[in-house]
Amino acid sequence: MHHIFGIFKRDVRNITTNWVAAVLIGGLIFLPSLYAWLNIYASGDPYGRTDKLPVAVVNEDKGADVQDKHIDVGTDIVETLQENPSMEWHFVSHDEAMDGVEYGDYFAVMVLPENLSEQLGSVVSGNPKKAEIDYYVNEKLNSIAPKITEKGATVIVDKVSSQFVSTVNGVIFDMLNSLGLELEKDLPDVKKFENYIFEAEKSLPEIYDLLNRGLTDAADAQNVIHDAQSKLPAAQQITDDGLGQINRVVTYLDDAEKKLDETSPKIKADLKKVRDISNEANDFLKKLQGVNLDFTELDKAKKALDDRMTQSIDRVDNVEQDLKQLQELARQAQAQAQAPSTEPETEPSAGTEAVPDDNTGQTPSLPKPDLSGKLDGAITKTGDLKRLLQEAQTNARNVDSIVKGKAEELDQAVDDLQKIAGNTSVELDAFLNEYVNTIEPTVKSEISQAKSTLGQAKGLLTDIQAALPQVKTILGNSDSDLDEGKATIEKAVAQYPFISEKVNELADRIRSTQGETDINEIIKLLQNDPNAEKTFFEEPIQLQENRLFSIENYGTGMTPFYTVLSLWVGCLLLISLLSTDVHQEGYTARQVYFGRLLTFAVIGLLQMLIVVSGDLLILDVHIREPFWFVVFGTIISFVFMSIVYTLVSVFGDVGKAMAIVMLVLQIAGSGGTYPVVLLPDFFGVINPFLPFTYAIDVMREAVGGIVWERAVKDLSFLLLCSAAFLVFGALLKERINRGTKKLLKKSKEAEIFH
Repeated sequence: MHHIFGIFKRDVRNITTNWVAAVLIGGLIFLPSLYAWLNIYASGDPYGRTDKLPVAVVNEDKGADVQDKHIDVGTDIVETLQENPSMEWHFVSHDEAMDGVEYGDYFAVMVLPENLSEQLGSVVSGNPKKAEIDYYVNEKLNSIAPKITEKGATVIVDKVSSQFVSTVNGVIFDMLNSLGLELEKDLPDVKKFENYIFEAEKSLPEIYDLLNRGLTDAADAQNVIHDAQSKLPAAQQITDDGLGQINRVVTYLDDAEKKLDETSPKIKADLKKVRDISNEANDFLKKLQGVNLDFTELDKAKKALDDRMTQSIDRVDNVEQDLKQLQELARQAQAQAQAPSTEPETEPSAGTEAVPDDNTGQTPSLPKPDLSGKLDGAITKTGDLKRLLQEAQTNARNVDSIVKGKAEELDQAVDDLQKIAGNTSVELDAFLNEYVNTIEPTVKSEISQAKSTLGQAKGLLTDIQAALPQVKTILGNSDSDLDEGKATIEKAVAQYPFISEKVNELADRIRSTQGETDINEIIKLLQNDPNAEKTFFEEPIQLQENRLFSIENYGTGMTPFYTVLSLWVGCLLLISLLSTDVHQEGYTARQVYFGRLLTFAVIGLLQMLIVVSGDLLILDVHIREPFWFVVFGTIISFVFMSIVYTLVSVFGDVGKAMAIVMLVLQIAGSGGTYPVVLLPDFFGVINPFLPFTYAIDVMREAVGGIVWERAVKDLSFLLLCSAAFLVFGALLKERINRGTKKLLKKSKEAEIFH
């Protein structure tokens, strides 16, 4: 141990007493810090100075008219970029921009095409087209600059897209807001529609039955119409026959009325004559009363009375014959009215089936004038009157046989004759009054009423006859309509399965929707503030960044890597200029190894102190744990020096090459610049075995915040690695040096190496 410290003291004395050595050692101590500081400074905040990157913008957009509104997206983008200092924007022509990017005056060019606004405006059409912005970049100029300019272009596109989406969504949500208000107003109708659907669903089987019944009824109705159409000629014949029959009956009634008019004066005259004769006979008999008559006078009286009675009987007989003639005409009219006729029962109306009686083809008889009954009574009374006169005549004739030889009864006989004559006069007066006041007016009234009724019947039949062509047309139209109706019903029946399925599906969907969604909630959603929704869709997601171990800038983030790298470079500089062997005799290889290691370690420590001091005091880096940053730097410096020193001390120039190779592998494979997972698999394999991996990791702990589990793991690996190399150097230096000296001697023979 005394010899080891002796070597170290001698090295310190030689350095401090030899100014050239002191200057060289001072340079070796200071040079690694420059390597670290310059790279850290250059990496301080490169993305904060992108305003120095020249990017050309070409605006060829001509604008467009959308929904009666002119838009010019190109101009809006240019105005936005003029207020955006993120890059050095140059607004030039297309040719100038392309020449500049090819020559290298511009890192990138963005060209806004002439149809940019038109393409964006196509969103309101039925065929929207995505807008395109041409982007040209010269990647030859720099490997990082194209990424930065591409990021800038992406930001611009995203900004324009978000503004456009915000505008479009604003219009959409305005429409949705209006729709929500309308939907709220129509909500009762919506509920009513849902109820209609459910009612329709329940009524579908009944509707299907109704359709089938309707189809059957339509077929039956068509058969009835065809039957009615086939009987229209018969109906026409019935009306013709009915009119003919009415005309004949009216003719008979006219004849009867004419005959009545002709015979009525005669009948009344005959009746009056009979009454006059009866009155004369009565008067004559009254004169005989109280007069002394002989049989000769009585015979004359009887003769006169008998003549008058005969004349009265003849007159009454004439009346009876006239009444019988009138009765015969009435019977003929009644018989004609009772005769079978082919007359329709009722007048058919539009849309109804009117057909004759299928059994008889006849209508009921025409109205029957009730004349015969009235005349029968008159004839009967006339006969009774005639018999009364005949009886009176017979009684008068019998007076002679009764009173012959009975003079005292003559007066009584005259009284009897006078009574007979008086009764006859009374009967004649009564009959004449009845005829004048009852029989004749009644017969005339019956004839008039019958003619009126027949006139109405004739009018009815005339109307029916006039309506038959219309009925024929209506039946034809109804038949045609029924054909169309049957076709429509058949089509409905054929479509019923599809309609039933769709109605059931719609009802199920409504029930499902009612169970999953509340239409009131939908209306409430549609009525949200359009401006708030527009703002939301302009930036629907905001990144809420939570930095667990915040790094202020890019330079701070790169400080661990460049600091560790400068410490390894410092070791390489030392072993390149300083000798690992002691040229004085008397020391063992192990004493030389540890004695000179102290010298290298102290110089390495000074290199580390200058580097980390500059990081903390000179550069704009923010170290979270500066004390531990220095402590970790001290450990790393010793570990690196033990590794590099051991390699060179044991292997000589070959060890120098090995240290350089380790530097190259560690720069790429340690994950100091790029995550190891992004590197080729080879570097992923060697990464866990590289000292740089753990040195950079532990320095990052000091920069961002220490997680001691990670820090202890990293320091443990470094210390184990250092211990392994120290043991290796202490045990094998002498043995391996014998081999390396032969190699060194052989290499010097080439007169190329030191």
